[in-house]
Amino acid sequence: MTESTEAMKLTLTTTLSYLVSLLVPLALIGTALRILLSPIFFNIEYRMPYFPADDYGFTQQDRLHWAPFAVEYLVNSAEISYLGDLKFEDGSPLYNERELSHMADVKNVVRGALNVWYISLAILALLAMLAWRGDWTNEYINGLRRGGMWMIGLAVTLGLIAGVGIAVNPDVFEKFFVLFHSIFFKGDSWLFLFSDTLIRLFPIRFWQDAVLWAAILSLGGGAGLAFGLKRANTIEQSV
Repeated sequence: MTESTEAMKLTLTTTLSYLVSLLVPLALIGTALRILLSPIFFNIEYRMPYFPADDYGFTQQDRLHWAPFAVEYLVNSAEISYLGDLKFEDGSPLYNERELSHMADVKNVVRGALNVWYISLAILALLAMLAWRGDWTNEYINGLRRGGMWMIGLAVTLGLIAGVGIAVNPDVFEKFFVLFHSIFFKGDSWLFLFSDTLIRLFPIRFWQDAVLWAAILSLGGGAGLAFGLKRANTIEQSV
């Protein structure tokens, strides 16, 4: 192999290594999101002693009954009628038209986020095979470790936003919440009355804890890659 060819290979593998690093946070955040979209999170969250009661009458059992429909809608292939057909015992609709419109928008955002997750995992797997066949496994592992470190920084930031919002100043998280919705949703389509079902099922504390747990799960994955792989690689080199 000529010197120029070797230099080109080094440049390519370095570039691919940084691509791996960029994909790691997407893969880890996507994994955390998918966990939070399972029944595990809301079943635990609603049972927390600090979780706020509903001033308009939902009991814990009411929330546990109605929340699964909303969460399941976000990950299934059903139309909005899946939620639109839900009714209270008196026959009135569970969700109003504004809420249904927002849930349809949320489903599109969630679907897009999950697609990014699937693609990031697929590319990471493809790059792993290419690294093994092209003899640049060490660069691939370095990319995973670097991505893990980046994930730690991002997770700590998100965790601080949620944690400070819970323990110190609610305005911190509320500003983050507004910024997030202004990026992914049009206008004020995501604003509701406190008496609306979406707010009664998913008050601000629900989202604070969701972000906090997403940060914790992502932090765990990032730390595992950043420090676990480093230790494994060191052992391999010493052998």
